[in-house]
Amino acid sequence: MTTQTIATTDYHTAGEPFRIVTDVPVPLPGASVADRRVRALTSPDAQELRRTLCSEPRGHADMYGGFLVPPDDDGAHLGVLFWHKDGFSTACGHGTIALGAWAVDTGLVPAPDDGAVDVVVDVPSGRVTARVHREGGRTVAVDFVNVPSYVLARGLTVPTSRGTASVTLAYGGAIYASVDATSLGLSVDPASYGDLIGVGREIKRALDADGLAVHPTDPRLSGVYGTILHEELGAPAAAGTDTGTAAGQVRQRNVTVFADGQVDRSPCGSGTAARLAILAADGRVGVGGPTLHHESIVGSTFTGTVVGTTVVGGLPAVVPLVTGMAYRTGEHRFVVDGADPLVPGFVLR
Repeated sequence: MTTQTIATTDYHTAGEPFRIVTDVPVPLPGASVADRRVRALTSPDAQELRRTLCSEPRGHADMYGGFLVPPDDDGAHLGVLFWHKDGFSTACGHGTIALGAWAVDTGLVPAPDDGAVDVVVDVPSGRVTARVHREGGRTVAVDFVNVPSYVLARGLTVPTSRGTASVTLAYGGAIYASVDATSLGLSVDPASYGDLIGVGREIKRALDADGLAVHPTDPRLSGVYGTILHEELGAPAAAGTDTGTAAGQVRQRNVTVFADGQVDRSPCGSGTAARLAILAADGRVGVGGPTLHHESIVGSTFTGTVVGTTVVGGLPAVVPLVTGMAYRTGEHRFVVDGADPLVPGFVLR
């Protein structure tokens, strides 16, 4: 039996954790980042490491992180495999924001004291760019241009324990089921945390069982990743409207329940991209404005902007820009004792 140490650097983006592993102690082979993810899904070593860093006593039910891997080519600074307690995801906006901040903090990508620099990252769903904004030698914001995002299906009805949900499926790097929380008698606030998780799970499982969440060009990206339960915040008091649009901004609050009941504390980066796709299809946001003020269940915010339009698999799509900020919370050297009977750990919610 041997003792292993695993070094990580931890960040949070708008309250959501992101644990970065630069020197991954297990093989993650593949011809591309997308291929590495597929192989990691069936790798006992990769799954053991993921569970060890996610599970108690080193993590918790809502932990999130990434293994750094080589990029697909010299056009990117790094590649990453995103992970959570239930597996490896195809995209992660809050993780992309954290990686942009980390790349500048560590000097991997030189940055000016004042101005902006691009950090190019290969993720399983494609290539994304994190633009790190600096003032007075400090990082003050990070935005990223996400992969093209689009609506897959509308008007799907799903029976839940709180009534029938009307669901829109949209892709923002992963496929999300989007539902108005108020239509199910729920509010997006910490007091409703348990109920939001429950109905989010019900909707995800029902749609996955029906096989409706099919990516138009890449079957590896199919399946419902999470449920976005959202509500209108309405317009600022001075400009009040009943549509939630004022002063060039749509204002909404959401909670994303992903994987098996995991809750995103941030407004969810790829989920924000999926919401932009829906709002653009509704004519509420678009190139040149309005933008999306997207609030999380803990009150943190992202800003979502449509910066372009395109077509993917015959579907109209938007090019989304999501802006937020990440902060370093710690550096860790985790020890895994080969004699420890609780490795890789356990999860209690």
